[in-house]
Amino acid sequence: MTSPRASESQERATRLAGEMYERDTASRALGIVISDVSPGRAVATMTVTAAMTQGHGTCHGGYLFLLADTAFAFACNTDGPAVAAGADVEFLAPVLEGDVLVATADERVVRGRSGIFDVTVRRGAEPVLEFRGRSRSVRTLGGV
Repeated sequence: MTSPRASESQERATRLAGEMYERDTASRALGIVISDVSPGRAVATMTVTAAMTQGHGTCHGGYLFLLADTAFAFACNTDGPAVAAGADVEFLAPVLEGDVLVATADERVVRGRSGIFDVTVRRGAEPVLEFRGRSRSVRTLGGV
């Protein structure tokens, strides 16, 4: 049985994610879909298009970072407004046009206004990118 507090946290996370996605022109324009959000967690999916490939015929790393950063953003905003304070990324495997990528972001620790989140981007079961993001909660986001 779900506790009332857990249910309220889930409802808040879902509501905030919906509001955020409506304003997220970049993610929507790239076809990124947020398929799952819960407190401290988010899943984002993107299909690599020809426009995302670079001179080696693989997906440009900036798009991979963007997908991971999007999942991170949705995960760290499930309890209120937060921004990225920094991030590190490891590219593990080349990604090709047509690959469907799933980024799963999970909260590792939150202390005060600072948080650490890990994101794994996978093609099927294969990890292609690992991302660690650092968040900072804020009172408001630029008029939002």
